[in-house]
Amino acid sequence: MEELIEKVNKLKATGELDLSMEEDLSIAIMNLIGLEEHFYFTGAKTGQSEYFDLLNQTREIRKQLLAKMIDKHEGETWCISKHLLAATMRIMEVGTKLQSSGKKEEAQDMFKKAYEIYSLFWALRLKLINVVDVKKVGDNQLNIHDKPGSDKPMTKEEIISKLIDCCKE
Repeated sequence: MEELIEKVNKLKATGELDLSMEEDLSIAIMNLIGLEEHFYFTGAKTGQSEYFDLLNQTREIRKQLLAKMIDKHEGETWCISKHLLAATMRIMEVGTKLQSSGKKEEAQDMFKKAYEIYSLFWALRLKLINVVDVKKVGDNQLNIHDKPGSDKPMTKEEIISKLIDCCKE
């Protein structure tokens, strides 16, 4: 813990890191992710393609802002960061809804989980955790356990999972 605090203090002392500004930026990115989701669902529900145009504009802004925080792409850090922020936001919302319905214990559990996930984002952002060994699965594999050239027939779910890669921005 002392090493962690020392590392953060060194980053702050060099002027390379303004945690309050970056915290605001991370929350803005969470909200942009939420907007992307809402534009998608509204477009899908109404059939109005204008919402998908708004989704794309919002996505481009989110990508630019996330690039200010995540500059190096080791493994899948970009996508991991995006999903950590998205999960944090959604779990916070679940906690807020539980809180407003009087389920305070469940809400506190959700808030704790959201903070744990948000902390993982910051540990990744500040390079306090080593993710060098996180690697993208090869094109000829469905997951890390598949051996290249496997004769196993693919299920529909495996085919869709392989075709749709959320990590490609």
